[in-house]
Amino acid sequence: MDSEDPIQDPNQLLSVEFEVFGQVQGCNFIKYCKELAEMLGLGGWVKNSKSGTIVGKMQGLKGPLDHMIDWLQTTGSPGCKIERCELTNWQHLARLDYNTFSIRF
Repeated sequence: MDSEDPIQDPNQLLSVEFEVFGQVQGCNFIKYCKELAEMLGLGGWVKNSKSGTIVGKMQGLKGPLDHMIDWLQTTGSPGCKIERCELTNWQHLARLDYNTFSIRF
C-alpha cells in the first residue's frame, strides 16, 4: 500500500460489519459495545445473533474504528471469552449512514 491509500487517512470515513465469536452473550457485551461506540463517536448498531454470536455494523473515522476493533477482538465486556472477531464489508463513505449507535433486537 502506498501512502495515499485512503485506509491510511485518519480522516477517512469508513464502515465495517463485525461478528464476535466465543462466550459473548449473557455478559452485557452489547451494552458495553454501545457505550464504547458512543464514547468514540461511532455510528451503527449491535445485536445478539441467533447463533450465539454478536453482530453489528459500525461507521466513523479510522482512529476510533481501530480502537473499537481492538476492543471487539481482545477486550469485550467483563466475563466474556472472545474467540475471534470477523470484519467484513469494509467501505469508504462520503458521509455516515448512522448518526447514533443502537442496540437492535
